[in-house]
Amino acid sequence: MANLTCSADFLGPLLGASANATTAAEFICGRFQNAADQFTATTYAVNNTYLLFSAYLVFSMQLGFAMLCAGSVRAKNTMNIMLTNVLDAAAGGLFYYLFGFAFAFGSPSNGFIGKHFFGLKAFPNPTYDYSNFLYQWAFAIAAAGITSGSIAERTQFVAYLIYSAFLTGFVYPVVSHWFWASDGWASAFNTSNLLFGTGVIDFAGSGVVHLVGGVAGLWGALIEGPRIGRFDHSGRSVALRGHSASLVVLGTFLLWFGWYGFNPGSFNTILVSYTPGGFYGQWSGVGRTALTTTLAGCTAALTTLFGKRLISGHWNVMDVCNGLLGGFAAITAGCSVVEPWAAIICGFVASWVLIGCNKLAAIVKYDDPLEAAQLHGGCGMWGLIFTGLFATKNYVNEVYSNKADRPYGLFMGGGGKLLAANLIQILTIIGWVSVTMGPLFFILNKLRLLRISPEDELEGMDKTRHGGLAYAWHDDGEGGDSKKGFMMTPPFKVGDRPSPTNNGNQV
Repeated sequence: MANLTCSADFLGPLLGASANATTAAEFICGRFQNAADQFTATTYAVNNTYLLFSAYLVFSMQLGFAMLCAGSVRAKNTMNIMLTNVLDAAAGGLFYYLFGFAFAFGSPSNGFIGKHFFGLKAFPNPTYDYSNFLYQWAFAIAAAGITSGSIAERTQFVAYLIYSAFLTGFVYPVVSHWFWASDGWASAFNTSNLLFGTGVIDFAGSGVVHLVGGVAGLWGALIEGPRIGRFDHSGRSVALRGHSASLVVLGTFLLWFGWYGFNPGSFNTILVSYTPGGFYGQWSGVGRTALTTTLAGCTAALTTLFGKRLISGHWNVMDVCNGLLGGFAAITAGCSVVEPWAAIICGFVASWVLIGCNKLAAIVKYDDPLEAAQLHGGCGMWGLIFTGLFATKNYVNEVYSNKADRPYGLFMGGGGKLLAANLIQILTIIGWVSVTMGPLFFILNKLRLLRISPEDELEGMDKTRHGGLAYAWHDDGEGGDSKKGFMMTPPFKVGDRPSPTNNGNQV
């Protein structure tokens, strides 16, 4: 709208030399300015609505996480894991408001951490509005939700509160400042000092969100150790299957839906034309990003379906759901700068990365009920590498227009600088999260605030920590307390071999 200007001095001579020419010019320019102001207001309203709608989509992923987590754990821990998902959002909202947004986007600042907008002081301003805060908060609690899945079924409730506040209020915001703020030391939006002349291209957060959450969950699960019964006395892996495939599928579809706010929404605006000399506008990039996201997830789902069939001989819907999400986590970094055909490659490789990480986890006796560290950490790393290999020149220049002719994907003829920058991102995120979240979990463990007692773990946290079970059990009609009911028919005794009926809920 800055180019839509009208000057009476310019327009007057065009209207002739009459006495009324100046008055007429002033009148016309006044009406023109009113129209220009309306265009400006409309542009702001459209962009703000788009960002808010994207924030709502990303927030809906919390429901997806909750359902996915609930279905992936045993029935006796359902209430516990759903409550932790609620508090990830609640605690994350408060601490991101007080500290997180300032540490992440409090510019002007140094390359390490922001220093303005604590408690949203001086908000709104010409750079950020409340919609920006809401959108970034939804991302922060997504990282916390990833971590909660890794340490499910054996973690004290107070530990969830402490780590969630620390992760959303400090650890995650510092990472997002590095790679997304205008003055972050490795940000592609940094206009003064780009790392390797390109900065890191992590468009929607394969590293900033998924790798951060995955590494945090990795340390929590390692320090806690596996769940009781996850590995037998000889060290062999024993499946402790989740109690509801229906909830897993529901959660997966909700996450799929929310990902359209996660990736396309990361443009932040839509009523903008970024194509040099073109007319398509930002909506073209938004549509392309939604398409690459879809293709990567679909490819990963099908690859996992047939890959696991070859390995295990079964068609397993839970494995397919995790494969789908692994494809989404991988494409998140490069979704806006790669061709659709490249997204298919991304999803195919992401599936095998997840399968390989799960095999490695079983070998080293690592227990993650939701495969969160493998999925978000492993596939997130692959997504950053993939972007460094397949980012195209035209799309990189369109999306990151603050520097002309910046490096792009190695396989697309752009050299290795972008790949090197993204590899540095992987190393720095792993290092930063390890030196912050690792000691936190270690201290909580030493203070006996991390893991519940073996008795509580065997009984189930819903009954021992939350005042009752998530599902309504009823008596078996014979005077006993068999807990006959949902997913538990017929009754089983401890030690019985788990069957498809009880899914190991008595372990």
